[in-house]
Amino acid sequence: MTAMTEKFMHLTENAAKLFGSASRGDAAAPVVHRHDDFEKASEEDLSHFEIETDSQGHHYATRKPGPQEPHR
Repeated sequence: MTAMTEKFMHLTENAAKLFGSASRGDAAAPVVHRHDDFEKASEEDLSHFEIETDSQGHHYATRKPGPQEPHR
């Protein structure tokens, strides 16, 4: 091993001693996604925008036409 690799391995061993080993779950298991109040509020705020893509592939948001609620 090179000196850099040995130093890295030493640091990761110490981190494992301090924080515990990295646990790996089942990678094939579906992600559990909970919808909390903050996420619902964010989805409501973002529902007033449309995602656009220009000819160069850049993405940006524009407000949807129509009446909008005033800013809080």
